[in-house]
Amino acid sequence: MPDSSQFDAERRFGGLERLYGPDSLQYLLGAHVVVAGIGGVGSWCAEALARCGVGAISLIDLDHIAESNINRQLHALTETLGQSKVAAMAQRVHGINPACRVQMLDDFVGPDNVAELFAPDVGFVIDCTDHAQAKIAMVLEAGLRKVPIVVCGGAGGKTSPLSLRAGDLSLAVNDALLAKLRNTLRRQHGYPKASDHAGKPRKRVPKMGVKALWFDQPALLPAQWQTPDNIDQDGALQGLSCAGYGSIVTVTAAMGLAAANEAVQWLLSNKAG
Repeated sequence: MPDSSQFDAERRFGGLERLYGPDSLQYLLGAHVVVAGIGGVGSWCAEALARCGVGAISLIDLDHIAESNINRQLHALTETLGQSKVAAMAQRVHGINPACRVQMLDDFVGPDNVAELFAPDVGFVIDCTDHAQAKIAMVLEAGLRKVPIVVCGGAGGKTSPLSLRAGDLSLAVNDALLAKLRNTLRRQHGYPKASDHAGKPRKRVPKMGVKALWFDQPALLPAQWQTPDNIDQDGALQGLSCAGYGSIVTVTAAMGLAAANEAVQWLLSNKAG
C-alpha cells in the first residue's frame, strides 16, 4: 500500500467540495461502498468511487485478469495478466487515495455468503455482477439491512452508451439479466407484480424499490449463439457471461461510471441523516 503520510485529501479531492459544498468531501471520506463484480463495469465503478474520495471500498470478485478482458476492463493490462482482479483494482485505488480502506474479497457472491461479505458499516451496494443468483442474493440482503443498492444490467451486446437508463427495476427493458432478476423476485420473494391476483395486467406497474441501470437497446447476439438451445425461458443466454456477447469499453465504462454516480449522489443527498 502506498505511503499516505504525504497524502493531501483536500488537494486531491477539493473539486468535490467546490461542486457539492462544505463537508461533502469529509462525508464521502467516511462512506463505505461495496462493489461486487470487478470486471468491465465494476472496475470503472470502483475507480470512479476512489476518485470521488469514497473512504472505504469493498471489492468482491474471485476472477483473475485474462487477456480477453483487455478490451473493456480498466485494470486489465499486459503487466497485470493473471493477477487477482480485486488485488489489481486495490492497487489502483490506493494509487488514487492512499488512505482508502480497501477490503479485498476473493469470492463470488451467493446466498450462502452474502451476509458475511457485507461489512456492518456498508452504506451503499453496487452490483456489477453478471449472474442472476448473485444479484438476487445482494438485493435481498440489502433489503434486509435497509441499505440502498443499484443493480447493473447487462452491458454485453450493447453498442450505444447513450441508451443508458436509470430507474426502478420494474421499468427495465431490453435486458434479459434484469428480467430474470425481476421475475425471480416477484415469483419467489413477494415483490410487487405487474398483474393483480386475477392475472390481469395492472394499469400502473407497481415499483419494486430496487434501483437499476440498463441499456435500452436490443442485445446483438453473436451468430454462433443464436440457436434456441442457448436461450432460456427469460430470454437470456444459457451460461451467460460477458465473454458470450461482444463488448466495448465505451458501454461498460459508461455503466460503471453511472453506477458510481448513483452511489455518490445518494450518499451526499442523505448525509444529513
